[in-house]
Amino acid sequence: MTMTTTAPDNAELVRRGYEAFNTADLATLTEIFAERATWHTPGKSPVAGDTRSRDETFARFGRYGGETAGTFRAELRTAAATDDGRVIALHHNSAERDGRTLDVDCCIVFEIEDGRVVSGREHFFDLHAWDAFWA
Repeated sequence: MTMTTTAPDNAELVRRGYEAFNTADLATLTEIFAERATWHTPGKSPVAGDTRSRDETFARFGRYGGETAGTFRAELRTAAATDDGRVIALHHNSAERDGRTLDVDCCIVFEIEDGRVVSGREHFFDLHAWDAFWA
């Protein structure tokens, strides 16, 4: 049976995901992300590219925390759901790494199916700053 979710439910799901991400709550993230979830990070940095599963996506997320000694944060500003299963989230990324500071805004377009994230595409307001931080 397919569970139908509404736009407000999808936006709340994404809000829960941000909270879980920032607290390294893997149990909640596993509940939120479908096994087949994909992720796209643009740019030319070592963390750029596509993942093709929840495990690969979580490995990428793990790099964000691991390579910043746990300082990486994605501070959600707003999450707006559409009627077609997408949620547009705007957030601010901050972190410290190798003497560099990350201070960049980002938009992620999430696709939600049956109450779970199946895709995320990051769009950075300053992709050059993102790439330079991870170089």
